[in-house]
Amino acid sequence: MEIYKNKSFFGWENDNGIGEKLINQIMKGQKTATCSPKELYTKEELETLLAMKEQFVTVMDKFDKPRCNIYMKEIFETTFGNPDPRLIEGEAISNGYDIDLFKKQHERAWKEEIENGFILNDHTILMVELFELID
Repeated sequence: MEIYKNKSFFGWENDNGIGEKLINQIMKGQKTATCSPKELYTKEELETLLAMKEQFVTVMDKFDKPRCNIYMKEIFETTFGNPDPRLIEGEAISNGYDIDLFKKQHERAWKEEIENGFILNDHTILMVELFELID
């Protein structure tokens, strides 16, 4: 597998297996989108993310191990309260297009940030990455 300069990381310390689950969904072609609150990016991280549009990217796990490659089709903003349908469809939500389930899953995923003072509400801007599995 080729390792590209651009990297996308899934998983973090004490993530209770979420990162591995997400990577497995990507590798099965089920997950074709991801998102993070824009406010949690540094200026440099945001610039790096935006530069990945229309680029090949290597998906890395929390142990810095390359797992697969994706092609980053689009990167754009949406809100947590009214997310772009392409985000919901690409997030591999188990029962299809379900905004409420999407919100609950992401509130859980960002629990630590919320406990540390991050305010997540319907107006929170999310950075969305739409991609397709390459290998």
